[in-house]
Amino acid sequence: MVYRISGLALCLTASFAAAAPAQTVTTLSITAEHAPPSSMLDGNVVTGRETDKVREMMARTNTPYKIELLPWKRAYTMALTLPNTCVYSTSRTPERDKLFKWVGPTDEAEWVFYGRPDRNLALRTLEDARPLRIGTYNGDARDEFLRKRGFNVDPATNDLVNPQKLLLNRIDLWAVGIRMGSPAYTQFEGADQIKPLLVFNRVKVYLACHNSVPDALVSRLNAAVAEMRRDGTMGRLEQKYQHWSAPK
Repeated sequence: MVYRISGLALCLTASFAAAAPAQTVTTLSITAEHAPPSSMLDGNVVTGRETDKVREMMARTNTPYKIELLPWKRAYTMALTLPNTCVYSTSRTPERDKLFKWVGPTDEAEWVFYGRPDRNLALRTLEDARPLRIGTYNGDARDEFLRKRGFNVDPATNDLVNPQKLLLNRIDLWAVGIRMGSPAYTQFEGADQIKPLLVFNRVKVYLACHNSVPDALVSRLNAAVAEMRRDGTMGRLEQKYQHWSAPK
């Protein structure tokens, strides 16, 4: 009798164990835009300062992933709409806060108005730009920020069209995002003919993940970012690209 009861118990235990679902491993699809030296192609491999940070946090958490470079609006929309998809480097703004789960920050940026020196535009505050035509990047956080506040924005599908629009007087200002502490933005043709006029906002940038990404994974990734700061990895990865310049 005792044997049969014990045996029954063992059978039931084995049955429940077999029925328990296996733990699934989340594979992340990660998107970014071509934005050297943050994210760019080296042959067929996506690399860059922020890319290296993302790869390191994935390695530390044993998270399987793939990275793809796409036009920004598509990369951003995929992370917004597709499960288990993330996008970097994404400015975290009040308008976006509840749209994603956030990992980071991985960096900080300044939003700067650029203009032509010969126009002698006197900009002391953001409000001084209200009467002016501002060139933005379609789908970018700066475009969203200015549009929501009623500024006269003229979005382009390629941000590097804006310097030429500025030189041709098709816009009065160009809203540019620059890494905090970096020198003036020079990675475009005609850089010597325009200059920064006003820093109008400062933001932190993140890996922004679709809300389907498990909270436990987001917590592990954020713990990895914190560890990377403590052990100096963040600084080493940034130092690696400190003197990067575009190939000629």
